[in-house]
This record gives sequence, structure tokens and C-alpha cells, in this order.
Amino acid sequence: MNPQTLDRAGIAARIPHSGAMCLLDGLHSWSDSHIRCSASGHGDPAHPLRSDGGLLAPCAIEYAAQAMALHGTLCAAPGSAPSPGFLASVRDVQMPAPRLDTAPGPLRIEAQRLAGDERQALYTFTLHDGDERLLVAGRATVILNALL
Repeated sequence: MNPQTLDRAGIAARIPHSGAMCLLDGLHSWSDSHIRCSASGHGDPAHPLRSDGGLLAPCAIEYAAQAMALHGTLCAAPGSAPSPGFLASVRDVQMPAPRLDTAPGPLRIEAQRLAGDERQALYTFTLHDGDERLLVAGRATVILNALL
């Protein structure tokens, strides 16, 4: 694992999400195939993804997507721009918890890159609460360089 860690400002400088939409608070570890981050704002009543029903479990996909975007920037060759990408699909999503805002924090977000090339990447992802309970898990396909 790479010893580099980042705080919220360091993460926001590396992904296309800023202000309240930067959901990740910390980068704790990463390697060429794995990233582990944390987030603590899920209980905030002003959370940008919160609905009248609370912060619902499907919002976890955005947390995972931001971790994958951060992973892509960290894995980019030194001096090169990260590959622009977008989330193309999510599959096999399990949501044992219906809401994120009631979960004890901080949330732990992990993504594992299973395969990929310069055009696409396949990840698995998990979100756990502060008590290590699984909140959401799934698989995601990211399309890269589609905007060039």
C-alpha cells in the first residue's frame, strides 16, 4: 500500500467534485488496485444528496464513484492528466442498510480495481459504517477517455 494520505482539501483538488459535493474526508491507503477512504458528513441534515427520506443507501454509489475517481488520479503517470471518466453501470448492488444518515460514522469506502485498460475499468466497492457493518456493496464499470 502507498503511504500517501490526503485530507478533504487534498481529495477535492484531485477529483471533479467540490464544495459540499466532495463527499470524502480522508484517503487512508491505496495501491495500483485498491483504495480506502473515509467520510463523516453522512449525518449532516444539509447533505447535498439527502432527500426527505434521509440519505438513502443508493447514494453510497456516489461515495464509491468518488473513491474510484480519486484512485484514477492517484494511479495516473506522474506529470500526466488523469483520464476523464464516467460511471457507466453498477451491478450486483447489495444494500443491507436502507439509509446511510443513521449509520454510526465514519463511513469506510473501499474500491478494488479488478480489470481495465485506457478505455474502461471494472471495480468492486463496499461501504461500511463505524461499527464495521456492511451498508452497501457492488460492482461498477467506469468508461475512461470518452470525452476526448
